[in-house]
Amino acid sequence: MARTAANGNLKQHANHNGLKCEDVKINHYHNNGEKNGPGSGVASRQHRQESFEQAPMYVAVMTYLGFGIVTLFGYLRDFLRAVGLEKCNLAQEREEQKNFVPLYQDFENFYTRNLYMRVRDNWNRPICSLPGPVFDLMERVSDDYNWTFRFTGRTIHDVINMGSYNYLGFAENNADFLETVAHRTHQYGVGVCSTRQEIGNLSIHEELEQLVANFLGVESSMTFGMGFATNSMNIPALVGKGCLILSDELNHTSLILGARLSGATIRVFKHNNMLSLEKMLREAICSGQPRTHRPWKKILIMVEGIYSMEGSVVRLPEIVALKKKYRAYLYLDEAHSIGAVGATGRGVTELFDVNPADVDVMMGTFTKSFGAAGGYIAGKKELVDYLRCHSHSAVYSSAMSPPVVEQIMRAIKCITGEHGSTEGIRRIRQLAENTRYFRARLKEMGFIIYGNDDSPVVPILLYMPGKVVAFAREMLERKIGVVVVGFPATPITEARARFCVSAAHTRAMLNQVLHHLNEVGDALCLKFSRQKYSSRPDLSGETDFEPDS
Repeated sequence: MARTAANGNLKQHANHNGLKCEDVKINHYHNNGEKNGPGSGVASRQHRQESFEQAPMYVAVMTYLGFGIVTLFGYLRDFLRAVGLEKCNLAQEREEQKNFVPLYQDFENFYTRNLYMRVRDNWNRPICSLPGPVFDLMERVSDDYNWTFRFTGRTIHDVINMGSYNYLGFAENNADFLETVAHRTHQYGVGVCSTRQEIGNLSIHEELEQLVANFLGVESSMTFGMGFATNSMNIPALVGKGCLILSDELNHTSLILGARLSGATIRVFKHNNMLSLEKMLREAICSGQPRTHRPWKKILIMVEGIYSMEGSVVRLPEIVALKKKYRAYLYLDEAHSIGAVGATGRGVTELFDVNPADVDVMMGTFTKSFGAAGGYIAGKKELVDYLRCHSHSAVYSSAMSPPVVEQIMRAIKCITGEHGSTEGIRRIRQLAENTRYFRARLKEMGFIIYGNDDSPVVPILLYMPGKVVAFAREMLERKIGVVVVGFPATPITEARARFCVSAAHTRAMLNQVLHHLNEVGDALCLKFSRQKYSSRPDLSGETDFEPDS
């Protein structure tokens, strides 16, 4: 899913006031630049496992040089189009509308015309099978440099899926597992065709919400039909003018959009940096609103459980401590962490042993670990009751489809072992084992990877635009389906391939992917890491993999 890089258009706020060491003792960090500092307990142990290794200087130079060359050729091609020597296939103004205000901004499409179109074959590939651990692709080719595609009629079979968010493998078509979903479809049909406030509120919707609340350990919950809208449409109902939002710089686009729509003042703190967050909290309390200096009506801290582009895990205990210290509210987006981390899949609150009551607004989606669609907001009953009346997503959107509701309940009941089954716990443990094995092997090979050792989101840094394209094509040639991401979804020097590990991946699948990654990494010179990691005979255990000194 695309991200607005570093909250690009949000208002940045700088505070140059110094902090004494005792003021930041709650997070064990005394240096803004220190990413993996000392500490004790679960929180610091989890944070030490995060890796953000910097590439050598020549890599950054070559990356900027590559973008510079592409830009120069882009201007040359635009000149050729302007003089009629090259055809432009993008949408343009009609001749009779040339005096109108432009509908299509020419310069804003520069990147699309001259870079994205040449590499567009690496995205939006049509899948023609179940998107499980393996899938089938419809082969397509282009005769005009990716402006248009045509299908060859050939199918590429058994491509290993390393891009889907199918963390627990619930995107499946096992008839035995899906029997209850089929029954609900026969009972209720596929669509509700009404909002829940009118005549679309089914008994299974209320059953699902109670099940989600019990699973999370909170008083109440509310479900929505779309995960993106769960953020973008509910945040404006919680805060507005006169409120302050403190947003992590790597928050997802849905959080950023919701913040912008709310009308609240937005300030961005450095990713997972408790010093930066505390400076902004202190400034907000001391100075109040701009010009009037009145106290803020609310201060809302917005973070994610697992950051979907970096694979890093929120420093939840420290953020909860700051939230309590400065009496702010906390909004936690667990789209990628619920089901995927924690001993029983209950997300980062379980991973760090944080009381769910300490998180004011718990948000998550059903599109990833649960193999379904939609999202939820959970917390105190007063919060949920308020959103039922004031959330645009609750009032105006159609109720969730009954088969989707049943799929979510089936997944949660499987995870909790409601019927005495251990399949859910087996999948959670398998995901954790696969994640640590895959990450440890990549480090041994010499790739630079970002994120936490417990995160199933595994970004491999590729940096240079040409290598991003070559990597995706080479991996598909070897029947490995990967997701590559570049600017503007990432910083310009940090293009990457994002792998998502699943409990449905077998060890043989992972070894096959690692074998081809090793070959492609050598062929394209992608092994930029300068750290040395020791080989371990058993990489599937719970041992922390630390670099050799």
